[in-house]
This record gives sequence, structure tokens and C-alpha cells, in this order.
Amino acid sequence: ATMPRALNGTVELEYDTFGQKRDRPLLLVMGLGAQMIAWREGFCEQLAGLGHYVLRYDNRDVGLSTKFDDFPMPSMAELVAQRAAGKTPQVPYTLSDMADDGMAVLDAEGLATAHICGASMGGMIVQAMALQHRSRIRTLTSIMSSTGSPGLPPARPSAMAALTAPPAQNREEAMDRAVANGKVIGSPGFPADPAETRDFAARVYDRSFTPLGTARQMAAVGANGNRRPALEQLSLPALVIHGRDDPLVPVECGIDTYQALSGSDLLIIGGMGHDLPKALWQRIAQAINGKTTECNS
Repeated sequence: ATMPRALNGTVELEYDTFGQKRDRPLLLVMGLGAQMIAWREGFCEQLAGLGHYVLRYDNRDVGLSTKFDDFPMPSMAELVAQRAAGKTPQVPYTLSDMADDGMAVLDAEGLATAHICGASMGGMIVQAMALQHRSRIRTLTSIMSSTGSPGLPPARPSAMAALTAPPAQNREEAMDRAVANGKVIGSPGFPADPAETRDFAARVYDRSFTPLGTARQMAAVGANGNRRPALEQLSLPALVIHGRDDPLVPVECGIDTYQALSGSDLLIIGGMGHDLPKALWQRIAQAINGKTTECNS
């Protein structure tokens, strides 16, 4: 069976769902270069079991959604220079466009409103959704993400190197890379099983391998800048989840997000890095459920 597709203008978005449509709708938004299958089936099923109608989708430029290969590759140096000169950087698309993509998924399902949850860049996207489409958002959960505020600490050099390394050249290298990256940015308290990591990396590679899409997404993040002042004006029930041991997006970024969102709760998890280890699925799903239940208007 073909998966349903959502449309935002000419952009097609691949998505799927878990659970019963009459339950609380929960839109899951993935991070940089990650496909929707990074929201693992077992985690989505846990959320559905708690009474959510779970929707996950491929962001534009990854997975089976529309690619922007006809656009020239943005240069990060150029972006920085444009920002410094007070100009709006020229990018193929923005974080705001990516936020609209998520609303198109809700439209495709006939959902006027939903709870939204994003991880890493996905957290930035759900923040943008709340800023642009407040009336459609019931609650917001921002996981291992950031407001983009300029004073926040940067990634550890080893984590940044893992993120910006040249793309793998083939399937085997993609599998090796996933294991190596997991050791650098994964959860020290909940180490991944290397065999499972390799197996999942192969699934990801076989489904879609689009490293240039990841670079264009990174440009969209870079062009978005500081959301903190706008988030401070936002009134909505929110949950911020962050690993205390996140080397890529330091825990201070989560604390900053919590401080920016007046209606938010904060859950910091010791031993958690920049991933969603299976050992924490239940804890994270229950935290999200606590927030969506409390605000199921």
C-alpha cells in the first residue's frame, strides 16, 4: 500500500500514522537529515497506546518527501556574512516553510489542531509552528533543541565534527558512520547496541540517501536565527526535554527554551545524549502524555 502524501504548494510530504484517529493528534517532527523512521515504530506505538493519534513525516529534502536538488548549494560562510550585514540570507527554503509542511500533514488528515513534538532541528520547527500557527497548536514538546539564542554554548568540537563530516560514500560506510557517530553524540548512560545501529542505518540508507538535503536543511536553520524573543511572547502549554549529557545541543539550550516558554515544564534526563535511546522511550512517552492529557482541550 502506498503511504498517504500531504501537499504544501508543490512540496509533497511522505507521512504515516499510528493509533486511532479519534485519539489526541500528536505530530512528530524529526531533526537534521533524519527521516521520519527515526521516530522508531516501537516509540510511536507506545505513544499510540497512551491515547495518541501519532503522525510522523519526512521533512522536505529527506526521505521520500520532495527534494530541492535543483537549488544551488548554500555556502555557510556566505550565510554568516549575509546575517552579519543585516541581510536576510538567501536560502532554498526556511524553517518557516518547514513548519508549514507540518501543517500540511495536519490538513491532509483533516485535523484543525494537534499536539506537536520535535527533536533537535524538529524542536526548532515545532517552535516555528507555534509562532506561526498558534491557533492550531494544543501543546508543544521541544526535545534536545534550542531557541537559537546567540549566547548559548556551542556543540562540543567532536560532536560538531560528526555532524559536519563529509557524507558516507556507500551503504557500508553509512553503517560504520552511524556507529561512530552514536559513540560521539549518543547517550553515555544508555549506550546503543552497535548491531541494531548498523541495521537501522542500512534501513535509512536503503530508503533514501540525500546528504545534500541535510546541508540545505542546515542552511534553513542557520538563516532562522534567534527565536528567543518571539518565544517569550508565546502563551501555550509546553514541555522541554533534554539530556544532561548532550554534546551536540548542550543542556543549557534546553534550559533556555524552558525559560523562554512561560507555560513550560522542564525534564532533564541524566545519562541522555543527543538521541532517543530505547531505554528512555517509556519515560519520554509518559512525559509527553502527561502534557497532552493535562491540556486535552
